[in-house]
Amino acid sequence: MRSNDTAFHAIRLLPGQDLKREILAYVLSSGIQAGWVITCVGSLRRVELRLANQNEGSNRTGFFEILSLSGTLSREGLHLHLAVADEAGQCWGGHLLDGCEIYTTAELVIGESKDLIFRRVEDESAPWKELSIQPGDPEKLPFDPEG
Repeated sequence: MRSNDTAFHAIRLLPGQDLKREILAYVLSSGIQAGWVITCVGSLRRVELRLANQNEGSNRTGFFEILSLSGTLSREGLHLHLAVADEAGQCWGGHLLDGCEIYTTAELVIGESKDLIFRRVEDESAPWKELSIQPGDPEKLPFDPEG
């Protein structure tokens, strides 16, 4: 699907804030129906990730540079992957979970399509709700924050 109407959002998160929770709060308060992370730089002092093919999260504490944050955003949910490097340059990445605490800053630029809707729907091929891309007017669709 093609989107012709795009908006951009730039935000800065502060020390002590939770990366995922703050992104979700911003998406909800801005009414973003179809968004994606363009870029994110900053640092964390706690990292919570779900690694590939794991059901439970893993965490690390220390000082980490955010190398990359990518994924899709909507009022129905976030699907984000994070890559970080520790003080020795060792990289670690996976599915972003709640609990990633900002150390100094997180600077994000988010893109938003005004004429697409990202929904999270049951998919028999996976245990999680997966992305469904739909055209439409977000004001005309019912909103269920629980997905």
